[in-house]
Amino acid sequence: MPVGASANRHQIAREIEEFSREAALAPRSEELLELCRALRAADSDTRPLDPWTELDLLQAYARPESITHGASKPEHPAWGWLEALLGGLVFIPLALTWLGLTQASSAYGALTGADPKAAARPFLQLWQSGFEGHLTGFFTFGHVAGTATVAILVLLALVLLHGWRRAGISRREAEAERLTDELLRRLVPSLTRAQLLLNSYRLSSPRRFTAELTQSAETLNRLGDRAASTTQELSQAALLVADSLDKAEKRLAGVDTSVRPLESAATRIEEAVRGGGKDVEAAVSGSGVMIRKALEDVRGTNGEVKDVLEKAGERVEDSVTALAAAQRSFTTGIEVTGDLSAQVLGRLTEVVEASVRGSADAQALVGRFADQADALGLVAERLGKAVEALHSALDTVGRDTGRDGGRDAGRDVLPAPRRPAPTDRADVR
Repeated sequence: MPVGASANRHQIAREIEEFSREAALAPRSEELLELCRALRAADSDTRPLDPWTELDLLQAYARPESITHGASKPEHPAWGWLEALLGGLVFIPLALTWLGLTQASSAYGALTGADPKAAARPFLQLWQSGFEGHLTGFFTFGHVAGTATVAILVLLALVLLHGWRRAGISRREAEAERLTDELLRRLVPSLTRAQLLLNSYRLSSPRRFTAELTQSAETLNRLGDRAASTTQELSQAALLVADSLDKAEKRLAGVDTSVRPLESAATRIEEAVRGGGKDVEAAVSGSGVMIRKALEDVRGTNGEVKDVLEKAGERVEDSVTALAAAQRSFTTGIEVTGDLSAQVLGRLTEVVEASVRGSADAQALVGRFADQADALGLVAERLGKAVEALHSALDTVGRDTGRDGGRDAGRDVLPAPRRPAPTDRADVR
């Protein structure tokens, strides 16, 4: 062993021997001396150190339980009784005072009942005099006050004594705690160095090596047993997995057989949906073309009606102008009016026929599309109303023209009718 290590070991042994002589470590002094002897004997024989190498010195000795500061004397039971009764003793002076007042009140009532004039005297004077014999001497004012004062003083003394005792105990406990902390601060470094030294012996000890090797072998045996059991469990699990895979393959084969009819049915449904979609698309396209054509016909009819109405209005206006000029010539006015009326009626008849044809086409489409038929019916109704309004307007114009002609024929002052000049007829037209 190196000389430095030996000197370090002897120094640690001396420190532990000094700690074993500490009065505070008296409960552990024998153990510390045994450790000191084992460290010193390690030069020739390290076997005494073997038990200490397995021990945690800091955990075993650096504890407050290892330190005592003298044997504490047991307390007298009277201190415990005093501490328990101290809270109740506070009410003794109050009880004595109120008991004296109760006796004084009773004696005062007896005195005033026997002698009403005594009520005029002071209460304390009557109490001190014993209410003229109605109160015994112990319950007079002086005795009650003195007894209460003595009780208060005794209670104060007990409180001071108890406080002084508790303060002494607190001081002793604080001092013991301080000494314990100081001793632990000195003990822990020495025990730490001793623990490090013992650890070096433990690592180099053949006994320790054998124990470690035995423990490692036991650990390997446990691991081998666990590996064998795990391998067996894995084999069983593999068998279960293989069985499950076989069952799964069978079930998948059955599912494949069941899915094929569904696939064929889905294919047929898809083909039917595609064919129906094409038919619907063709029908919708044809219907759209027919509706578009009908709407174009209706728009053309509406334009023709508008043009006819505009021309009719212009010609009615021209007819009114002609009627104004007919005052000069009744025959010419009648011919012009008849010609215009025939032209207007012929044109309106053509318009009505075109409107009827458009309405017939729209009604043919109503059977397939109800909503479009309603709209076209409304258009046809409005066109019919417009035609009727035109017919009524033309009838009104004809009647007005007839009345004006009759009035002109009855007049004698009118000249004979004559045909207008070619220029006038052209202008009228």
